[in-house]
Amino acid sequence: MPRFSNAPVHAFGTTIFAEMSALASATGAINLGQGFPDTDGPPSMLEAAKAAIDGGRNQYPPGPGVPELLDAIAAHQERFYGIALDPRREVLVTAGATEGVASVVMGLCDPGDEVVTFEPYYDSYAATIALAGATRRTSVLRFPDFAVDEASLRAAFSHKTKLVLLNTPHNPTGKVFTRAELDLVCSLAREHDAWVVTDEVYEHLVFDGRQHIPVATLPGMADRTITISSGGKTFSATGWKVGWVTGPQAAVTAARDVKQFLTYVASGPFQPAVAAALGLGDEVYAGIASALERKRDLLCEGLAAAGLVVSRPGGTYFVIADAAPLGAVDALQFCRELPARCGVVGVPVSVFHDDVDAAATLVRFAFCKKDEVLVEAAARLAGLRASLG
Repeated sequence: MPRFSNAPVHAFGTTIFAEMSALASATGAINLGQGFPDTDGPPSMLEAAKAAIDGGRNQYPPGPGVPELLDAIAAHQERFYGIALDPRREVLVTAGATEGVASVVMGLCDPGDEVVTFEPYYDSYAATIALAGATRRTSVLRFPDFAVDEASLRAAFSHKTKLVLLNTPHNPTGKVFTRAELDLVCSLAREHDAWVVTDEVYEHLVFDGRQHIPVATLPGMADRTITISSGGKTFSATGWKVGWVTGPQAAVTAARDVKQFLTYVASGPFQPAVAAALGLGDEVYAGIASALERKRDLLCEGLAAAGLVVSRPGGTYFVIADAAPLGAVDALQFCRELPARCGVVGVPVSVFHDDVDAAATLVRFAFCKKDEVLVEAAARLAGLRASLG
């Protein structure tokens, strides 16, 4: 048999999301592991996709994205954040934010460069950095408040730092970075002449009156910040894979040079539908966040009642809880056994860490599900706690 490549990406194996979703399917367990809603997004957006299909928009879209989506993304950034963009030069549509991150990291990094990111990190970050031939340098966000440790973050920077990969609101912790924390990141990026690449896919899913702060709006950062987002999380259409990259023309061009050899193009009839959704009224955006905030409260209360120690998230789809009261010692093993033990799937936070001890018993649960699903999952976990005496 021919030998396999020894490329660094092979070390990552199958994603934890695929493994846990397969467990959910095999056992019939409630899947609170993978972050996808179990309801659809705005009806007008769905109708726009149907109209695009019926209108024959089923072939390759333009490489940078369909014109109306490029325009809608630029208008969105101006409307919500006061960021002025040239939609033809400073906006690129990608196959979801995951491809956006990959295109930017591979477009900007050379072998030997270093990328600073926080851990726990979304798992594709580590794989993408490896694919670029760069080196990952991390600073740990620690349960339960996940505050930035300034000394640790400073130590992660060096003369080899090419970019900072920042996710806010943050998956998997649900953390919304504060202005002071962002200012620290930005000052270090300027000191080391590094790019800041921000993954802001949960930008509209923030709770308790918090405000999402785009890094590109901070002083001195517009020319060194590349912003990535998508329609999937905001509009409950994760399977459509419509994301985008915005920022300085040179950086967007570098990402486009890579993107054309990844998917080439994607999501043809869904692009005009997302364009329509981006133009929906403020009340739609507020309603989406409000509904998720209520679901967050429902699951957090249920997890706490089941005996878990909960870190209440400020945004996203996710809550992290310490499962030690349910007997967890190794979160990965615990999550592999949990579907059979009580019919619930979660994700071990340790798989998003280099420092696995920092998350030894932490589990991420998704609350972007129907209320009755969340209530039943919490009840099953409470039953497991009761069975332990």
